[in-house]
Amino acid sequence: MTSLEALQSLGVASDQLTDDERAFLDVQGYLPLGQILAADEVVTIRNRLDELGETEGEDAGRELHTEDGTVRVANLLDKDAIFERFITHPRVLTAITHVIGTSIQLSSLSSRASLPGHGQQGLHADWHDPVEPGDYYVCNAAWMLDDFSAANGGTRIIPGSHLRQQLPQDALQDREADQPDQINMTSKAGSVIIFNSHLWHGGAVNRSQAPRHVVLSYFTRIGSGYIQNDHKALLRAATKARLSEEALTLAAAI
Repeated sequence: MTSLEALQSLGVASDQLTDDERAFLDVQGYLPLGQILAADEVVTIRNRLDELGETEGEDAGRELHTEDGTVRVANLLDKDAIFERFITHPRVLTAITHVIGTSIQLSSLSSRASLPGHGQQGLHADWHDPVEPGDYYVCNAAWMLDDFSAANGGTRIIPGSHLRQQLPQDALQDREADQPDQINMTSKAGSVIIFNSHLWHGGAVNRSQAPRHVVLSYFTRIGSGYIQNDHKALLRAATKARLSEEALTLAAAI
């Protein structure tokens, strides 16, 4: 099965997005998809991530990345069947393939919980070089498992920055400082926001009293040479046996 066949089998099709949504994603570099997870699903997933973070302790996130002031859990496909939905939802995949095409594979599936008083990141793009507009290699889906608000620090982005053919480290004196043209991605728990990963973005400080949870479904163009997790090597045999053929194909695990 090819990635295109997997996408077609999952129901990925152009009519999953409106013309206005595609145009907004092209110009702004991000797209709110609205509520995708039900309230009970959000609670179940958030609780499972907290359990995994506690169980893994200092090793949490080490398959991908650790970060002071956050609890990260990586290689989620291997951790629980509940996480397969994060790489197989047709509307999410339609938006991702609109950005990077249908020849895609999962680079990583992970979570990030910013703890109170933490979570600020320097503005960055998830690619090492500037690219021509339209020639994109990476795209992310942010699944919000808490309400993202000004209080708890919804992810900050600079709309349209994916079109600048410039990296933030080459343009900004202080990438952690707020920028006059930035906005914060805020939405209700259960919502998904797609963002072109060439867009300048970064976590914002969590000024609330509770962790801020998000799951990140990060895809790349096949052949880009940039894969964060080798799922063919990472996934256990039991995980490969339970995953659908479509999920295995998109994770490049077969």
